[in-house]
Parts: sequence; structure tokens; C-alpha cells
Amino acid sequence: MANGQWFPQDWPERIRALADGTLTPVVPKRAATVMLLKDTTAGPVVHMLRRRASMAFAGGAYAYPGGGVDPRDDDHQIRWAGPTRAWWAERLGVDEAEAQAIVCAAVRETYEEAGVLLAGPAPDSVVGDTTGEDWEADREALVARDVSFAEFLERRGLVLRSDLLGAWTRWITPEFESRRYDTWFFVAALPEGQRTRNASTEADRTVWIGPAEAAASYDKGELLMMPPTIATLRQLTPYDTAGEALEAAPARDLTPVLARARLDGDEIVLSWPGHDEFTKHIPTGGAPA
Repeated sequence: MANGQWFPQDWPERIRALADGTLTPVVPKRAATVMLLKDTTAGPVVHMLRRRASMAFAGGAYAYPGGGVDPRDDDHQIRWAGPTRAWWAERLGVDEAEAQAIVCAAVRETYEEAGVLLAGPAPDSVVGDTTGEDWEADREALVARDVSFAEFLERRGLVLRSDLLGAWTRWITPEFESRRYDTWFFVAALPEGQRTRNASTEADRTVWIGPAEAAASYDKGELLMMPPTIATLRQLTPYDTAGEALEAAPARDLTPVLARARLDGDEIVLSWPGHDEFTKHIPTGGAPA
């Protein structure tokens, strides 16, 4: 039975164009996504959303809250708790301004798409319920990019809790894709007192699901996912609590994963270094196998 690996129909043509030099790779945009975890009696579960089938990119696929970095968050100094910007810059492999913007993107997207805010009025606190009308107005303004996340935090008098995040992995969209992202994946635990909701206009369903259960459903072809999503789910399965996953994050390798495509006789071989399960053999005139 086929698994649930998402595969765009135009990839073979674009891969061939890249190989013969007629396709110029798009510069990837910086992005962040968050694997939000909570503990249950059966072990940790992760919050996932299903992208609407009408979405041009990965429609129908399950993913985590995430999105692009707002350049306005690069140099606007905000109240900050946890590891310093210099620590994050070294961890993420960028400069301090970029590190702030990437962490801001992770926290902002979790708020925009799941209604969960990793920030509080003090360095050791988080906000409570964020479902009120005033909070919703602010969330919608963020979604519309009417305000930057840094401006939102400043206006609310909030401290960003970078200590509640762990950098997990980094994936870069293949060079032959028309939409490309350089994405840092983070792990976080659901703060006490907050709850998730489907706040995203891009999703038609949200679930809390155990990583092993989600991976098994992918293997059966029941859940559609992109390679980074299923790869990170498999990486989460050894941990018995959300706290254990967070503790493991600082030691994880953040070397970017970038798909490679090569011509081998009458087929294209598509592979992701370190992730053999995603290898595709594409006949030059046919569908992937």
C-alpha cells in the first residue's frame, strides 16, 4: 500500500529542467514551524492541522503551525526571556537579528494558527486565556500583517519566552520547487492554562495525535504529509513526555536537509540525505515509484 508522502505532479518536469539548466532555483524564504506537544496518560501528543484541499501548496497534507519570517522583527528590540539572542544566533546558524526574527516567527505562527501564545507579562509567566475579542482582534491584525509581532508584544507589554522553545531540525525546500522555504522546526510544550483551537484560515481540521499513531496512519496512506513532517514525527516517538523532547532539543543537529535530484540512466533519482525512506525513482517519461 502506498504511504502518505505528498508529491507534486510537476516535480519531474521541474527536476529535468533544473538538470538541463533551464530552471533557475528560487531563493528560499526564511520560515519557522512549531511541534506543539502536551502530555497525556498515553504519552505526549502533537498538535497538527490539515491544510485545506484548495491550497496550492500541499493541499490536504497534515502539518504543524508555521509560516514565513517577518523582516520587521529583525531589528526591533523586544523583551526577551530565556537564552540570549547571541545563543540563539549560534544555535540557528544566523546573526542575532535573524535569530530574533526566526524565534518571533515560531511564536507568532503558533499564536496565529493555534491560538497559543508563548509569551507573558514577566520572564517567568505566560498569558492565560487568549480567546477574548481584544485578543482575537490582535491575532487577526498579525495574520493580516497590519502589525509586526514585535510591535504586538511591545503594545501588550509582553515578554517573549524563548526558553519555552527548542530548535529541533532545519529543512530547505528542494531547488526545483516553485515555492521554497528555509524552515527551522521547533518543539514546545502547551503552556498550562492555554488551549489550542483551529484559528487558521488555511486549515480545515486540527488534531492532537500521538507521533507513533500519526506515523502509522501515514504508513497506511491515511494521512498525507510532506517529508519533513513525517520525519519529525518519527523523531518524536522515543520520548515519554513533552519535557523529555524539549530537553533533547539543544543537542540535535541543525545541519539543513536539502533534497537532491540526479539523472541516472532513464530515470531521475530524488533523495533527501539521511532520510532514505523518501527516495523516489522517477522514469523520465513516467510517474514516481
